Amino acid sequence: MTSQSCILVTGGAGFIGSALVRYLLQSADGKLINVDALTYAGNLESLAEADQHANYRFEQVDIRDAAAVQRLFREYQPDAVMHLAAESHVDRSIDGPAAFIQTNIVGTYNLLEAARDYWKALPESRRPAFRFHHISTDEVYGSLPATGFFLETSPYQPNSPYSASKAASDHLVRAWHHTYGLPVLLTNCSNNYGPYQFPEKLIPLMILNALEGKPLPVYGAGDNIRDWLYVEDHVKALTEVLRKGKVGETYNIGGNNEKTNLDVVKTLCALLDELVPDSPYKPHASLITYVKDRPGHDKRYAIDASKIKNELGWQPMETFETGLRKTVQWYLAHRDWCRHVQDGSYQRER
Repeated sequence: MTSQSCILVTGGAGFIGSALVRYLLQSADGKLINVDALTYAGNLESLAEADQHANYRFEQVDIRDAAAVQRLFREYQPDAVMHLAAESHVDRSIDGPAAFIQTNIVGTYNLLEAARDYWKALPESRRPAFRFHHISTDEVYGSLPATGFFLETSPYQPNSPYSASKAASDHLVRAWHHTYGLPVLLTNCSNNYGPYQFPEKLIPLMILNALEGKPLPVYGAGDNIRDWLYVEDHVKALTEVLRKGKVGETYNIGGNNEKTNLDVVKTLCALLDELVPDSPYKPHASLITYVKDRPGHDKRYAIDASKIKNELGWQPMETFETGLRKTVQWYLAHRDWCRHVQDGSYQRER
């Protein structure tokens, strides 16, 4: 991609998507089209300064609407698609899987078909540079035992409706490459955290609950292990894949930070004890409560990110400790944002 390219980002008002949009607006001069349905987890307040950029456009479009998706390609003539739009919360997929099937599978199909028609009609001078970059999750690989890592060649064994829907979308993207020649890139990342994350996810949920003296609910014994990736490291990796990745290839993106859920919560509590010394709820770890484990809770995720390091030169810059401190400090300084994104129906329930 050149600095003058037009990139269409789907899900750009979500957590990872908004971080990507902010980074692209800082690092590139081309056009950027942000496409988001603005469901409960999409929030333009995360992009308050984006409208100051002359080459930025926002389109409120649901990718389940095939005609609307086709219009985007006709109107903006993108050089690349970075597809992040998805229903993404495992607990919500357990309680209501239909939305995950429609958005993650049917929506991805709509994008692929619109992209294929558009790509085929591009002039010969532009067609070779076009890319469809599908951003996915390590959860498609299932659960790991105490040792070993997910590789790009690991078999798919999704265990939740969410991860099954993302696995299906990965397979669609790969099939559109092998069957139709669509130039695709795929990435599968570990658990993201950082500023602007919607407070249904573990880290912001625990921060906000602790600040209000509410229970900090930990599933089971808290011994499920995740690899944590700071969101700004992730979006830098995504841009490297778009710029230098080999068509048809998958790149796993991890943070090299395996932690149990209980360790994450205890580390957060210690940070809050330090950063909010006058809190009436100190020690915040006293708020930890153990709740019934969720159905099908995968035991361990861990990514081997050596391929993207060796082939594209990317590696995470933040340790879990430095990234988590930045994250807690951000939430402490942006209580208004937290309040505004929760003004709707979401009240930190499962």
